[in-house]
Amino acid sequence: MCDCLVALPALSSSGKTLFAKNSDRPRHENQIIRWNPSRRDREDIHATYIPVAPHAQHTLACVLSLPEWCWGAEHGVNEAGVAIGNETIYTIDDPRTAPDALIGMDLVRLGLERAATAYEAVQVLSELMTTYGQGGSGHDTRGDAPRRPYWSSFLIADPTDAWVVETSGRVVESMQVTTTWAISNRTTIPTFDATYRHPKQPVHLLVDPRLNASRSVLAQSPVNVGDLQTHLSSHVGGDNGWTVCMHAESNGEVVEQTTASMIAELDTNESLVWWAQGSPCVTPYQQARFSELSQRLDAVAR
Repeated sequence: MCDCLVALPALSSSGKTLFAKNSDRPRHENQIIRWNPSRRDREDIHATYIPVAPHAQHTLACVLSLPEWCWGAEHGVNEAGVAIGNETIYTIDDPRTAPDALIGMDLVRLGLERAATAYEAVQVLSELMTTYGQGGSGHDTRGDAPRRPYWSSFLIADPTDAWVVETSGRVVESMQVTTTWAISNRTTIPTFDATYRHPKQPVHLLVDPRLNASRSVLAQSPVNVGDLQTHLSSHVGGDNGWTVCMHAESNGEVVEQTTASMIAELDTNESLVWWAQGSPCVTPYQQARFSELSQRLDAVAR
């Protein structure tokens, strides 16, 4: 479960694109924030489950928030000012039948490493899914943990542009954002939703209250960072902890919660990033400019 929002410059109080995401994961999973420097791959790289051919150029440096067991990332920002976040979605196609391939988190990282604009990231993700397919558990399967495969949607933004990408296996549909947009754990592109929405997914109970809360925040333009921090820290949107800052319960026990949050003010020259590695209702956001992040994150890692 996750929630992701974007406001383009005309609807932002700073006049710059604002991107925000809460990453909701299993309660005991550790999610880390990592500086990912530029590199030149000469051989295949190994994503979470499969090898991927190297990029023809140097990759872009980026900041990644990722579960410690996973090669891919839940969300991040690169040096060109591109931000990407992904969401679990379910469709009429069953992800349990797909062989291991790329998972949504792999695609987030690959898009950030290989794309200098939001539109380039749309192309990168589409080409990778066409070439390699999508499949595999998005949760740690070490030990006796069960596989939990799913399809992904993505919100992709840069300093002037934003796109939504929704998928079902190798099927990919994209839509350009004109002002603001929010995604959650359901299909939101109207044409894609009409064709691929899973008929039995209880989106009206577990998803739509959070999605509607995000849309309400974006409707109160101009949107500012304080609005987004308050929203991502809020317990609105559903019963039994299925809220924007998530503490979802099953049989009286928290099973899913927000384990990381990020807000970015995107700028080609110098993006500004706020992040919390934990539930933002109790974890203060840290702030740094992109050029400072390598030193800050290296210090955190030590």
